[in-house]
Amino acid sequence: MFEELLKIVVDFYTIPLYLITWIVAVWRYRTYFDTPLRFYPIFIMYTFLTEILGYLIQYTDSFQFFSDYRYDWHNVIIFNIYSIVTFTFFYRIYWDVLKQKKNKNWVKYSGIVGITSYFISIFFQNPLHTNLYYADLIASIVLLIAIALYIKEKRMEENPYPQKYNLMFWTTMGIAAFHIFFPFIFLMGYKAQLLYVKFHLHQFLMLLIVFMYVTFIIGLLFHRRKAFR
Repeated sequence: MFEELLKIVVDFYTIPLYLITWIVAVWRYRTYFDTPLRFYPIFIMYTFLTEILGYLIQYTDSFQFFSDYRYDWHNVIIFNIYSIVTFTFFYRIYWDVLKQKKNKNWVKYSGIVGITSYFISIFFQNPLHTNLYYADLIASIVLLIAIALYIKEKRMEENPYPQKYNLMFWTTMGIAAFHIFFPFIFLMGYKAQLLYVKFHLHQFLMLLIVFMYVTFIIGLLFHRRKAFR
């Protein structure tokens, strides 16, 4: 058991990072419980449990979706579901924090397009055995535009608190940095595997995840309730 845990920590270092982020999010919950990020701890725990389940399916015989030995390690379906939940979660957050009605409407309707793209992709890709990477690309673009609208609104308003105390600032920084690259890395993993391996894009993706969650932790540790927006 100890060796198995050590392997997870060393080879899958993002998994303990999710747990650390969740602990910090729960510890600081009273400082943002009445903001649009009130479901932050639930989302982070869902991320942690999804990664644990994905690991168990891929590397153990106890957790398998398919009896066919060729596919018994396939865990992609849980990550396709995770993508839908994740984008819905963040679309809702930016819809909540935006103030201008036209921006809120843009997020609402484009968000519907982003989520619908996953269901359309099912007709062209098998979600049991492949990531819905085209839908990931569309959904990420929608999220990045929502982030751009939020940044534009922030620049137009006066706030006596520095951005370093704003939890949304740190959350936005992490999400934006990750989603600028994430869908293209996934796409290359399926369509340009030689380049994916040559340029160590999997390792780069892991570093992006680390950066995203470190920014989450920094925001949770140092934010101030009155600076939230």
